[in-house]
Amino acid sequence: MNTAIGIFDSGAGGLSVLHVLRRELPDEKLIYVADQAHVPYGLRQLEEVRTFSVGITRFLLSQPVKLIIVACNTASAAALHYLRDQFPAIPFVGMEPAVKPAAEYTRTGAVGVLATPATFQGELYSSVVERFANHVKVYQDTCPGLVERIEAGDLRGTSTTAILKRAIDPMLDKGIDTIVLGCTHYPFVIPQIQHIAGPGVRVIDPAPAIARQTRRVLRVKNLLANGEDLPGVRFYTSGDQQRFQKLKGLLLGEKGVVDNVCWDAGVLKPC
Repeated sequence: MNTAIGIFDSGAGGLSVLHVLRRELPDEKLIYVADQAHVPYGLRQLEEVRTFSVGITRFLLSQPVKLIIVACNTASAAALHYLRDQFPAIPFVGMEPAVKPAAEYTRTGAVGVLATPATFQGELYSSVVERFANHVKVYQDTCPGLVERIEAGDLRGTSTTAILKRAIDPMLDKGIDTIVLGCTHYPFVIPQIQHIAGPGVRVIDPAPAIARQTRRVLRVKNLLANGEDLPGVRFYTSGDQQRFQKLKGLLLGEKGVVDNVCWDAGVLKPC
């Protein structure tokens, strides 16, 4: 029996990965978990995010799944290595800030990274910058409030635009020609980012690379869908079911059933 690919995020951000993944792997079954009871992860302690990630992983394994995508930069920074150690039988694909391609692309020697505080605090981000970007200037901004605006469905409002301008304008003054999106929520405001940054600035969305890596891992492990099951997506949220269903429709342009899951003493389970 074929099994699904599990995907999780603190909220709707991972839908940007899911959207690309469905194009890359149209025959796969997918299970998406939005931990909206705890969104945003980016302001939380890494240890707390790790605890949430373990609980969600255990829930996904009960479905069952054959691979898990940690479609959240904060959760990847906080828990990816730990999850691989604790659950060695399941392959994980995580988010890594696309600093390497940005450093290779830049002609001005200056790149901007938009991410959450927890992502910037994680060892994964520091390691990537140290390995691949020590020859360029990297400017960072945490875009306070942006995840919350996207979770509220405000992709083009004045508040969202103001947050982005406050982050991007100083970077433009420093001469950046590349912007790295270090949070899976942020691709949903790429049109706004491009409008502010202008045509001379490249915006890097990591989702296509994550989708390709997922295909590679499945192929190597002989886990690609074999046609036994119909493809499709099942959605879960630990937050407001109707709100997530409406947000999913806005971000993905589709309807579909969303089921609730609830936290109980650190265990995530159907409500």
